[in-house]
Amino acid sequence: MVDQQADLIARLRAAIKGRVITPEDTPYDQARTGFYGGFDARPAVIAQPVDAADVSAVVALARDSGTELAVRGGGHSVAGHSTSEGGIVLDLSAMKALDIDVEGQTVWAEAGLTAGEVISATAAFGLAVGFGDTGSVGIGGITLGGGIGFLVRKYGLTIDDLLAAELVTADGQIRQVDADTNPDLFWAIRGGGGNFGVVTRFRYQLHQVDRIVGGMLVLPATPDLIQSFVAQAEAAPDELSAIVNVMTAPPMPFLPAELHGQLILLALMVYAGDVEAGERAIAPFRALTTPLVDMIRPMSYIEMYPPDEAEFHPVAASRTMFIDAVDQQTAELMLDHLRKSTGQMSVTQIRVLGGAVARVPEDATAFAHRNRRMMVNVATLYGQPDEASVHEAWVTAFASALAQGEAGAYVNFVGNEGEAGVRAAYPGATWDRLARIKAQYDPTNLFRLNQNIPPAVEAVRQRDSDGAAT
Repeated sequence: MVDQQADLIARLRAAIKGRVITPEDTPYDQARTGFYGGFDARPAVIAQPVDAADVSAVVALARDSGTELAVRGGGHSVAGHSTSEGGIVLDLSAMKALDIDVEGQTVWAEAGLTAGEVISATAAFGLAVGFGDTGSVGIGGITLGGGIGFLVRKYGLTIDDLLAAELVTADGQIRQVDADTNPDLFWAIRGGGGNFGVVTRFRYQLHQVDRIVGGMLVLPATPDLIQSFVAQAEAAPDELSAIVNVMTAPPMPFLPAELHGQLILLALMVYAGDVEAGERAIAPFRALTTPLVDMIRPMSYIEMYPPDEAEFHPVAASRTMFIDAVDQQTAELMLDHLRKSTGQMSVTQIRVLGGAVARVPEDATAFAHRNRRMMVNVATLYGQPDEASVHEAWVTAFASALAQGEAGAYVNFVGNEGEAGVRAAYPGATWDRLARIKAQYDPTNLFRLNQNIPPAVEAVRQRDSDGAAT
């Protein structure tokens, strides 16, 4: 085994221009550590390619040697898929080339970039692409899963701004994909996650987003206010997107000490449009009650992405779903379950959809939940891994009580929930089509450290049969 690993490391060093990190190297522990705590895998080697040719070489070595392969962008996988126990981690963090076409309002961005890095660079020209709500997230993970952020109602999901991509498939080929070239792959990577290859570059449509009206609004968490706030967010103009957190108040300096540990409604809001119109759109929320904290003001879009704490590695239990209404009973249910949590900080996060998201046909991409009105994530942070069973039971019961209509899940927030969690993200015909495309481009399931879609058995058999016949 030791000889095999040594041979693999030697072959990697000979094959790629980028860095190869082993357990004996000083940067190893930092390089193997993802954003979320609770995962302590030790990969045999971490490869940091510098271009698509390097990525192709790493993929080929993993495939030919039968070594498990984990692909890491920003390292924010809630299920720990950004690393491997004893395998190869393909770490894209050295690939940060950015090419902005200001006049054409597009950008080519390499997959090692974070959302914050892209937003910061394009903000210099008053342009933006909608990612999520956290700047340290890698652009690859959020894009491939859909992307629900501060511009979602105005400009849609991140994938709705994806114009093209370059990716390396399991056979080592570097492929260009867009609506006309490899359209099946282009469809699949818009929501289908990392199942189909390693995307090395993304080309996005940019939008004119310079000054916004945005920031944080904190209100008391009562059933009436929660119901009214969500209803108001749904009725607001498409320019306004809101992420509503009903949560245990953290000890933030701008919150009065008497609120710490109490339940609050903390909303992050962005109005992407005229400032005066934005102030008018925010006014009904301020009128619901006297805010506990009101930090909403005209600002630059990049200000919505403050830097993360470098050493913050939360351990969390969470569940994700889509729902279609927050009425009085639902709001009371949320508060009741949050009060029962024994975690350090517990939250029900509601991302209001509609607008541009709903105007794209459901089968246009692999994101199959465009007719749902809001995405919800319930979560709790805790300190000790041995507490996991208690908090997992809490989120499971909470999610079950909160469920409405058809099961559904946002794949970027699915944890280690097995096939049921992945199936909820890709219902019915979406799953079937993704499995067929998987069989065509990754029949041996090399790219399986993800929310995995196994290749369709029938499609693999047909491919093998066709090969034998010729």
